Amino acid sequence: MNKTRLEAFSDGVLAIIITIMILEIKVPAGHEFADLKPLIPKFLSYVLSFIYVGIYWNNHHYLLHGLSKVNGKVLWSNLHLLFWLSLIPVSTGWMGEHNFAKASMALYGIILLLCAIAYVILQYVIMCNEGEDSPLRKALGKDLKGKVSAVLYIIGIISSFYNVWISGAAYFIVAMSWLIPDKRIERVFDSND
Repeated sequence: MNKTRLEAFSDGVLAIIITIMILEIKVPAGHEFADLKPLIPKFLSYVLSFIYVGIYWNNHHYLLHGLSKVNGKVLWSNLHLLFWLSLIPVSTGWMGEHNFAKASMALYGIILLLCAIAYVILQYVIMCNEGEDSPLRKALGKDLKGKVSAVLYIIGIISSFYNVWISGAAYFIVAMSWLIPDKRIERVFDSND
């Protein structure tokens, strides 16, 4: 199997995830700007989650760029990632609906952490699939940014029960650190082309 079908399916799932998230924001009943005020938490949670899904979509593209062959392990690892990503709309909706309540912030962080773990598993499977000379293996190196992100997710989860502002800041910092595409992968693949 070539990777085109895998990419197309993944892109479709990610597009549906974004669509589900925006459908959670309902049109206000009133016709004044003040009627938009209750939507602010929903909108903010949507923006953060949209950024996260966009980051995964972008990095997933580069991840699959280095894939030369697809096998069952790659397919299942990719589905594992998509499963956790598909839960983002639930936690996003809950977080926005309840003004960033403690439990919703914790669940959001848990899902983000599980998405990150699933992404690392997919990276590992692809590197094993491609062998010791995998360009992806060269690009990732020690993956310090990925490890710091996991630590920040854990800080965000734990702090959500004490201070949701710290929790939100942790999730926001991770998103901002990944907002710019990962140049490590881009540089290695550009040099191989």
